[in-house]
Amino acid sequence: MLRFVFSILGGIFSLATLGAVGGALIVGAVFYMYGRDLPNHEQLSQYTPPTISRIYSTEGRIIDEFSQERRLFTPIEEVPDLVKAAFISAEDKNFYEHGGFDARGIAAAVIEAVETRGARVRGASTIPQQVVKNFLLSSDRSAERKIKELILSVRLESTLSKDKILELYLNEIFLGQNSYGVTAAAQTYFNKPLSDLTPAEAAYLGALPQRPSSLHPVRNEADAIQRRNFVLREMNENGYIDDATYQEARLEPLLTVQAGDLEGFRQQLPPRDYFTDEIRRQLTRDFGEGQFLGGGLTVRATIDPEMQIEAASALRRQLEAYDREQGEWRGTGLTLPTDILGDEKAWREALAALEIPRDIEGWFPAVVLAEGDTSVRIGIEGVRDDADGHFIPREDVRWIRGASTPGDILDVGDVVHVRAMTSDSDGSFLRWTLRQVPEVQGGFMAMDVNTGRVIAIQGGFSYQHSVFNRATQATRQPGSSFKPFVYAAALDSGFTPATIIVDAPIEVDVGGGRVWRPRNASNEFYGPTPLRTGIERSRNLMTVRLAEEIGMDVVASYAELFGVYDRMGQYLANALGSEETTLYRMVAAYAMFANGGERIEPTLVDRVQDRWGTTIYRHDARNCEECGTADLDPGRAPRIISNRRQVMDPVTAYQLTSMMQGVVQRGTAAGRVNLPVPAAGKTGTTNDAKDVWFVGFTSNIAAGCYIGYDTPRPLGRGASGGRFCAPVFQDFMEKAVAKYGGGPFEVPPGGRFIKIDRFTGERLPDTATGDYVVAEYFRDGEEPVFGLMYDGGFAMGSNLPLFERDAQPETETTVTAGDGQTVTIPTTRDTGTISSGGLY
Repeated sequence: MLRFVFSILGGIFSLATLGAVGGALIVGAVFYMYGRDLPNHEQLSQYTPPTISRIYSTEGRIIDEFSQERRLFTPIEEVPDLVKAAFISAEDKNFYEHGGFDARGIAAAVIEAVETRGARVRGASTIPQQVVKNFLLSSDRSAERKIKELILSVRLESTLSKDKILELYLNEIFLGQNSYGVTAAAQTYFNKPLSDLTPAEAAYLGALPQRPSSLHPVRNEADAIQRRNFVLREMNENGYIDDATYQEARLEPLLTVQAGDLEGFRQQLPPRDYFTDEIRRQLTRDFGEGQFLGGGLTVRATIDPEMQIEAASALRRQLEAYDREQGEWRGTGLTLPTDILGDEKAWREALAALEIPRDIEGWFPAVVLAEGDTSVRIGIEGVRDDADGHFIPREDVRWIRGASTPGDILDVGDVVHVRAMTSDSDGSFLRWTLRQVPEVQGGFMAMDVNTGRVIAIQGGFSYQHSVFNRATQATRQPGSSFKPFVYAAALDSGFTPATIIVDAPIEVDVGGGRVWRPRNASNEFYGPTPLRTGIERSRNLMTVRLAEEIGMDVVASYAELFGVYDRMGQYLANALGSEETTLYRMVAAYAMFANGGERIEPTLVDRVQDRWGTTIYRHDARNCEECGTADLDPGRAPRIISNRRQVMDPVTAYQLTSMMQGVVQRGTAAGRVNLPVPAAGKTGTTNDAKDVWFVGFTSNIAAGCYIGYDTPRPLGRGASGGRFCAPVFQDFMEKAVAKYGGGPFEVPPGGRFIKIDRFTGERLPDTATGDYVVAEYFRDGEEPVFGLMYDGGFAMGSNLPLFERDAQPETETTVTAGDGQTVTIPTTRDTGTISSGGLY
């Protein structure tokens, strides 16, 4: 009997042994089969997760950030123990004990699933398993993926330390609200660094990996607190926090940015604007979208935040002034349901949810709550009602055609913009006024003429209304603001500011039976005129004749050399600015006039560093050979070597600058620009005034403006660059000069001053005075030649004065025209007759 029992037991043992061996073989075979061709887990030791790229102002303040996944990488050494404890307690309390997977946890999960017949199935993935799933595998729920996960987690444990694995996990995990990693999540939910988190806040973050979307602190507050308290209990039971801390933390309310209890990090940054968005566009082009949005770049911008505000204000004032002159009300086109207007909380929440520009200084979104006979009552975002309420009165709509009361243009529920009107004398509040985003648009830009650093750029009235950057992206006709490049080419070709050019009618056969007849803005012709007057008064006919005389190929080469165009068409009409370019290019080109003709590239970025702090881009490539010298002579600054290309003779640059000073002093911008330091510039007005320009500069700052409709159409009678854009330049440059100073334009060596008559070009004695006297700078060996005239090969029309002082001819005289004919000039003039000239 005993032998029989032993026989049975032996059989059972043999079967068990064979089963165990067979099971082991089967498991081994499964692991062998699935363990082949797995992703290389060793690459995780070199893993660099995508992180936020941040843009800093010149003062070192964060002004914007860009990312696809909002992540801030934090080394494990800098993660507080409290935060580690929260995630370990919530996700893998045996993390420091197991070898990659938790057999006890798996067994407990299986038993619980069996006992509840599948009603409760909890995950048993360890932190190493989650790391390999997130980094190396898919998230599909399959047995095959689970087996691969187990294999890789064991291999990972043999390759990386526990802390390194935890570092990968804490920086990669998605925690809701587009936040990846604990550092970004702490900022998103609590606007705190990790070191400032309370146990309750750390526990809430630890609760999120399981259900980041369904534990929202506002929509799912009760579930979020329940899960947070579960994590706190686990932290207590695992010995990470004591009983007193646990009891106190579990009773804390869940105060978050999302609930409005705390100010968010994004709200502490200035609103995104055209400047930082243009940096995004340019760096994405230069480094690639992946590197910029995920490379953790540190970008030091050239922006001057103070001057950026001034640029926006100056452009907005002019655009709004023009818009109100048109007398048309368009509003926002947005409304709120009238049935919620009686509930202040409801309409405020609805108003806050609307997408409406909020980046216009001093403007507030508002909704019409009630309509009266002579006014409407409004509710204003961010402004609490007083006892009487807030109103738009009758006098505020007088600028709108066809409106006698606000009720003529507004209905209850309409969403509008309003601004507080204050007293000029003491700044006291007067009333609320209606505002609207103008239909007309424009751009403005300012830069340092010596370094190329862009200090301000405004691409339209409001970035939140339209992200299209009209300073860098809009290609427009520059009109007469292009003329300085024609004159620059002429001055370098042997012409002087005193050279006489004939201002007379021109006909150009453009083929197909069509004739181009350019004309001056005044529709008048002024006869032979010095070059200086041609640019001061923006004479079109003189410019066309000059361009024909020197050749459009030369003009085009200058425009390309200064970067106005990549490849300019050699058509005569382009001498008048008919080919499109950008404000960004124009301002940069004018800066080269101001700095003596040195080639500079405009930049919005001083320096870019990668996530490790290595500089990967620096704009200023100049060398300071003496910066390391300890024994410089007292009072002498280190010598900086510039390798910039000289694109224009310095004498030419000064001559042109002096001529453009005349534009400001007595030309097309006279009375519009009046700075405490010398300034130069040029207006531009295209055909039918569809675009108006002014680009100018002082000794250290160049700035420019253009205004026009996005779909070009005439701006109306009287529109011009001098009237619309020069005041924008003036408003901005007043502040820029106060901050950056300015001085006389530097006179280069190689020339001398000679006084001439600015109406005739005749040389005058050194003692001559009067408003007709101007001191021109001539190259050494160069003399003003009186009586020599150029007509570009076009014959000069008859009945034109030879010279004119302030639009009045002096005497009758005769001149020889380009075709060799003798022309008699009477004291009275008319539009003249047109004879055939050279054809282009």
